[in-house]
Amino acid sequence: MAASTELRELAPPAFTHAVPALLEVYEAAMRPPPEQLPGRAAVMGSHADYPGFRSVVAVDDGRPVGFAYAFHGREGQWWHDVVIEGLHAHGHARHIRRYLADPLEIAEVHVHPDAQNRGVGRSLLHALCSGRPERTAVLSTRSGPSAARHLYRSCGFVEVLESFSFPGTPDQPFSIMAARLPLVGPGAPPPRGRSPWWPWTG
Repeated sequence: MAASTELRELAPPAFTHAVPALLEVYEAAMRPPPEQLPGRAAVMGSHADYPGFRSVVAVDDGRPVGFAYAFHGREGQWWHDVVIEGLHAHGHARHIRRYLADPLEIAEVHVHPDAQNRGVGRSLLHALCSGRPERTAVLSTRSGPSAARHLYRSCGFVEVLESFSFPGTPDQPFSIMAARLPLVGPGAPPPRGRSPWWPWTG
């Protein structure tokens, strides 16, 4: 990660306030259809109320260039319940007790294209998972070779369910990945204190 890039942890109220700026990073990294952005913003805002929520933002020259957030996964949450159902359906019920009994659910990890290939994603991932009380971390990523998948594997994630389609997106297969905590490989926790780039951290 470049020396000029800082990692800052935002409290839930500050994360909600920052969603419009973070959505610009998401849009640049993922190139979603514009009509999906309002729904994505609403989902991100609602996740800030989940138990154990943590968000980490990478800032370079006063602007966000990457972000990641996660929360404690549990029964009754959409992703958690859908994945457990998928594991049962595909004969992988053994992974439920191993990886989803006490998980940190990583909802988003995104880096602006201008800041990619500089270690930002790895730093965000390690900061997000550092010092967590959960036994495991879980996430979903697009199936097939990708830089994101390579990053997750290098941090200790393994595939527990391949080519899985979430309800409503049958043409977009995902891989469900999981890792024991703490993650392997180099990484550093986010700095403490107030963020100099955002007006308040909550």
